Amino acid sequence: MTPYRRALGGLLVLATAAGLTACAGNDDDTSGQRKAERSASTHASGTHASGTHASGTHANAARSTTGHPRTRALLKRLTTKDGGPGASVALRDRTGSRVLTSGLADVKSKEPMRADSRFRIGSMTKPFVATVVLQLVGEGRMSLDAPVERYLPGLIRGHGNDGRKITVRQVLQQTSGLPDYLNSIKTEDVLKNPLTHYEARDLVKRALRYRPGFEPGKKWEYSNTNYVLAGLLVERVTGNTYGHEIRRRVIEPLGLRQTSVPHDSTKIRGPHPRGYARPGKDAPLQDITALNPTVLGPSGSMISNGADFNRFLDALVHGKLLRAAEQRELTKTRPTGDGEGGAYGLGIESHPLSCGGLSWGADGGVPGYQTLAAVTRDGRRATGMVNLYPGETNAQDKDLTSLVRTALCEGRAAKPHK
Repeated sequence: MTPYRRALGGLLVLATAAGLTACAGNDDDTSGQRKAERSASTHASGTHASGTHASGTHANAARSTTGHPRTRALLKRLTTKDGGPGASVALRDRTGSRVLTSGLADVKSKEPMRADSRFRIGSMTKPFVATVVLQLVGEGRMSLDAPVERYLPGLIRGHGNDGRKITVRQVLQQTSGLPDYLNSIKTEDVLKNPLTHYEARDLVKRALRYRPGFEPGKKWEYSNTNYVLAGLLVERVTGNTYGHEIRRRVIEPLGLRQTSVPHDSTKIRGPHPRGYARPGKDAPLQDITALNPTVLGPSGSMISNGADFNRFLDALVHGKLLRAAEQRELTKTRPTGDGEGGAYGLGIESHPLSCGGLSWGADGGVPGYQTLAAVTRDGRRATGMVNLYPGETNAQDKDLTSLVRTALCEGRAAKPHK
């Protein structure tokens, strides 16, 4: 998992650089804006563990204080010292599956975080899109080494950007050199007008106002434009929306009942925590739960929960969604230069674990929610979430990463993983 301040680019970088001004927000689930002081985020009374069915539905809310002590400590830290309102982590290891929670789903009502909560997963949408593209490659309907121009003629032109020189593989692997369209969208505008609709082609055109960061294939640099483009590739080749293809090819076959591609819908249906942003250093939390996800589109629009995402990522890494040839392409990586051994494949990233072996995963940041997930080859899984973004503390960024990595290592078998 690449550190947030570089991996997520766009919205997070702008949140840091622009100094965000306080602003009002809309929410179609509430009558008016919900606000609370920062101290509300400290109402965490320890962590809870709930059993889950395979699809992530709520089973029982029995309180548990045993097992995974380091993971629980980090989870509580996220909702106290780190300033997050609430947090959760869905785990699977040799002892079974569970969801640990801490803190609040709603700082106004003081409702605790639920184990079966759905949330926006931001850039963790990218592995779903990459999966569909790779399935199309396996069907002979697309080629990884073909230029984007073959499928979207004339779209990538301007300021040195040229779709004739960028391949599908480079788009999926973040080596295209395309600028990030989020550089043209001010964070304060998104927080002030969260229900604004964006067209995917217009997002690509925004990116083309800037010169490419480098010659295609020469470097690795995260750009959300790549996955907006990947979604357009899916739509051009299949004649269906990227969401339709994700549902047909991934969500339905895996039985991911808590996972959806909302397109223009601004609501999160089913149980979910409120999503918050902090629009200034000393500003109160802003409820940003209602959001038109077209601002992120194929690069970050989806909704899921921890158990569902664990199931998806495990299926992807263990070859249950792709043919053998495309599976090999998925895990051919390029170093990200994060200083921690991170390497990016086609939509997923590998990282060495302190307890040995590699994890494979993705991270995400979308107004209201910060997420991170990883799995290992021997079946350990962890998906973490905090319902505050942007405006989170540096400590939250660091400890969410530590939470997932600790959950994977704390749940390892006694025999070292190789």
